Amino acid sequence: MRLGTPLSPSAVRVMLLGAGELAKEVIIALQRLGVEVIAVDRYADAPGMQVAHRSHVVTMTDGVQLRRLIELERPHLVVPEIEAIATDALAEIEADGLAEVIPTARATRLTMNREGIRRLAAETLNLPTSPYAFADSLEEVRAALDGNIGYPAVIKPVMSSSGKGQSVVKSAADVEMAWSHAMVGSRVRQSRVIVEGFVDFDYEITQLTVRAVGPSGQVETYLCAPIGHVQKNGDYVESWQPQPMSETALLRARDIARQITGDLGGRGIFGVELFVKGDQVWFSEVSPRPHDTGLVTLASQRLSEFDLHARAILGLPVDTALRAPGASAVIYGGLEAKAIAFEGVAEALAVPESDVRLFGKPESFLKRRMGVAVATGVDIDEARTRARQAAALVRPVLG
Repeated sequence: MRLGTPLSPSAVRVMLLGAGELAKEVIIALQRLGVEVIAVDRYADAPGMQVAHRSHVVTMTDGVQLRRLIELERPHLVVPEIEAIATDALAEIEADGLAEVIPTARATRLTMNREGIRRLAAETLNLPTSPYAFADSLEEVRAALDGNIGYPAVIKPVMSSSGKGQSVVKSAADVEMAWSHAMVGSRVRQSRVIVEGFVDFDYEITQLTVRAVGPSGQVETYLCAPIGHVQKNGDYVESWQPQPMSETALLRARDIARQITGDLGGRGIFGVELFVKGDQVWFSEVSPRPHDTGLVTLASQRLSEFDLHARAILGLPVDTALRAPGASAVIYGGLEAKAIAFEGVAEALAVPESDVRLFGKPESFLKRRMGVAVATGVDIDEARTRARQAAALVRPVLG
């Protein structure tokens, strides 16, 4: 792809659907390459809007609104950065040649819905997964648990992200509350859930996988060092890279990542989530976009996941080389308020080999991710200690 000049007839125009903190970093990476960027989200002043050339507020689950906006802006590439999007409209936009959807409209549709991606992984590609069932009512959930799933189990809405609506049920007494939690946490108004048998894993990883144009001129698969992470209530709180694992487990993880991303197709970065126990590896989920646990790559890799995504979607060469062992730790809002401020940033940046990203979200919630600290070290233990220390020093206060 020939790169032009922003805000001119030669510009390459990219529209991001979703303008949160991950999109913000992608926008910055694109702008470094001279791309004209349009940021779209459901609320005003989202982080990505603060650095884009233009921005729009629309209901992205409304296909009519979405198509009208794309016809107005005429982007060359449409890059979904969240799941809650009118994927049928994206398929029509792609089919009509209005814009190229990254990685593809099909990939966006399949990964928006846990049912679509789980059936693809387990039933079409025969990848190892936890036992699962889909249910449309509390009675069907109970029947699945009493049948082949058993306890403990995990219940999630098929349409949700970042742990929203997710619960672990340890006995029949937990089921009704888990069902209610799933109904509140779903991204759209529907009652379908996935009931997953609990995998007794040692750790979870994110295998960042990049589909980019290689020296052959064809799309090839590139793999980053595995990322380990800690999750609480389904949401990540810290991550590190590289995650130590056996050679057999690493090869199996990478084979699963290649298979699932190869089937989804297109160009760009994918976050493939996997469970690992010894040499065994199970597929969990995949996101066709930068992954929150991949924020660690801002410190650990020569090119962050955001740089890799920008390069891959533009058809440019990529490099997944690790720079140093790194880690990230989340900075939470800690209070409910608009336009908050932060103290302790200078102290955080004084931690050796550390850096801080404050996302600029216009409203804070108690457990809303408002920033991240990243750090490097001689090994992941030192990097994790530094990242946690830096994150703890940043104190959200009323603005």
